[in-house]
Amino acid sequence: MERVTATQLPKPKLVASDVDGTLIDPYEQVTARTRAVVESLVADGAQFVLATGRPPRWIAPVVAGLGFAPLCVCGNGAVLYDAETDRVFGTRTLDVPTLAWLADLAEKVLPGCGLAAERVGSSAHDAATPQFVSSPQYEHAWLNPDDTAVARDEVIDSPAIKMLIRLPGARSGDMAATLAGHIGDRADITYSTDHGLVEISAPGVTKAHGLRLIGEQSGIAPAEMVAFGDMPNDIPMLRMAGLGVAMGHAHPEALAAADEVTGTNSEDGVARVLERWWPQEPERS
Repeated sequence: MERVTATQLPKPKLVASDVDGTLIDPYEQVTARTRAVVESLVADGAQFVLATGRPPRWIAPVVAGLGFAPLCVCGNGAVLYDAETDRVFGTRTLDVPTLAWLADLAEKVLPGCGLAAERVGSSAHDAATPQFVSSPQYEHAWLNPDDTAVARDEVIDSPAIKMLIRLPGARSGDMAATLAGHIGDRADITYSTDHGLVEISAPGVTKAHGLRLIGEQSGIAPAEMVAFGDMPNDIPMLRMAGLGVAMGHAHPEALAAADEVTGTNSEDGVARVLERWWPQEPERS
């Protein structure tokens, strides 16, 4: 089937954006230009959805930057989260036997790796659920982690929305390729950084999967969506949406999957595209 091109696409009914490296700038802020055009599209009746690898507990700063609380596809599609009501309303998890199998496999084919698991409760900060647990061998890929360090076997003793495998000094793409030949269709592998970290979810769980569910609830078809992203975990939604837009600095695989390339996240790349349908008045001095 022929894809809709940028010139053919009418005003979208749903706009989905990745967060890190896409919606927010290099200082992790929503710029005034981006906030303004998102406000315009929402006021016009279009739906704006965050589609991110972040868990719900990391959504609040983005909500503050946007000035409103959208629906969110979190955990690369494993979690549907309503930021306005702080409610998780859909999850897809890896079960304990699969987590155990994945852990054994990862340690065999990626010697020296560390393991972590992302879990989710009924809200963003559900105190009853330790939401990120990591083994002693797990070395974090970001600053100021909010994890609970546990024994290796405790990482895999409860269902999780995703398993994280970390191998410092490796390339995430190489790790994913090594694992893919062994995992097959038993789970989905992706990555949002190329610094030795891969993320594994239940089979069929992608950002596209989550967006499709939200679209079905709203009566919005994929062809009526625009999606923005920059990394391989964005590829399924870039391909699914009527218009898939990669950021100017995006990973080569994301660039290849997109219908169009915009500016970088330091150049308001998301706003540049959305202003075609929701133009902003120039600021007066």
